[in-house]
Formats: sequence, C-alpha cells, structure tokens
Amino acid sequence: MALSITVASGKGGVGKTTISANLGVALAQFGKDVTILDADIEMANLEGMKTTLHQVLAGQAPPSEAMYVGPAGVKIIPAGVSLEGLRDADPDVLESVLEELMEQTEILILDSPAGLGKSAVTSLAVGQELLLITNPEISSMSDALKTKIVAKKLGAHVLGVVLNRAGTDATDLTIEEVQTILEATVVAAVPEDSEVRKSSAAGVPLVIKAPNSPAALAIKKLAADLIGEKYAPPVTEKNSFVKRFIGGLFGGR
Repeated sequence: MALSITVASGKGGVGKTTISANLGVALAQFGKDVTILDADIEMANLEGMKTTLHQVLAGQAPPSEAMYVGPAGVKIIPAGVSLEGLRDADPDVLESVLEELMEQTEILILDSPAGLGKSAVTSLAVGQELLLITNPEISSMSDALKTKIVAKKLGAHVLGVVLNRAGTDATDLTIEEVQTILEATVVAAVPEDSEVRKSSAAGVPLVIKAPNSPAALAIKKLAADLIGEKYAPPVTEKNSFVKRFIGGLFGGR
C-alpha cells in the first residue's frame, strides 16, 4: 500500500517546498518510487509545465499526462501558473486525483499550500501522515499549531515536526521548546545552510548539488528514518593535515 505524506506549514516562507522537493529526491535515491504533487492550485510552488494539475482538475488530462520525471527518477506533478488554467480547475476533484495517484506510486508527497484554504485542507485530509515544517521562531508556532489541530481533526497522523533553518540565532526556540509548544516530536532539525540558496539558484536539488552539506545530510537522514533505512553520513578527514605531515616524514609509507 502506498504511503502519502502531506508536507504542510501553515505559514508561508518557512522552506516547505524546499523540504518537499529534496525529501522526495532523497527517498528516490533510496530506491523508492516517489511522486511529488504541488497541491497549491492558486499559487504554484514547483515549476509549471505544458500539462499541469490545472488540466487534470479541469478534466482535460489524466494525472499521468501531468507527470514529469525529475532528478533520481522522482515523479513530479506541478500545479499550473496560468490564470486560465486556474479558472477551469475544479478543486473538488483533487481528492479523487490523489486517490488515483496513490495506486500508481509507492510514496506520494503532497506539497500543501500554506494556510488553511480549501486545497490545503484537502491535502491534510487525504494524506496519511503529516510532516509539519516550521522555523524555530515564535511567529511560526501559532500557524503550525493551527495546522496540526486541523490535520488531527481530519484524521491525519502527525508524523512529526521538521525544524527548518535551525541554529541561526541565539533567540531561536530550542527543540525541546518547539516540542512542548506543538505537542509533537521534532523528527529532524535542518540547519541554516548557504548551499540551499545556491542549489535553488542553480535549479538543482540540494541533495544532489551539495549532498554533503549540513542541510542535505539532515534531509537524507530524515528520508532514511521515514522508510526504516540506516543512514550513516560520510566521515570527513578531520586529521588529514596530520596524515599528510606524517606521510611526508616517512615518504608516504
């Protein structure tokens, strides 16, 4: 049976789509059949293509025609960006589309819209598991808490909280404080990482462009935990200078 994970935040700008995209690619790198769906019908997050979720929701194309293969073999269904497509799209069809997709993939990741509009609520209702993305700031907590409450009322299981951009400021909330406020487990803390912006500018997922960066390692560890895989980050040579020095003394022997 397929697993559906709704990635939601309540508040925009916390890095939800970055987590969704890189988590999907990381899961695909572990050999999983992954589909990412941009469920934000009004304000698309993932790059639009000729046939999109808009056409699917308008009954003009089946989901398979709006599916594109991305890095590591991950499949992507983008939402459209045209006003005409938005006008023709019927949000009420989204639930049946998601049910159809569940039969065609192993793991379905729903990149939910920010807030609690109709599309967001549908994503929360259909997803079996909820990953709540938030930043370690008080301003992010209230929206995250509202999203969690609504998701639980809709029957979703709260898988946990991903604390994104962690460790940027001395005033940041700690993991313990976030868990107390949201009454949910922090399953990953993704640190602030300059490579995230660089990969975004290059149009390449972080876990591919900078796979050993701190943020990429945290996301890959999260992916492994979700599917019960063991993940050991690469070991860096901390004492390489000492090794080179000794090698020079003894002729590299």
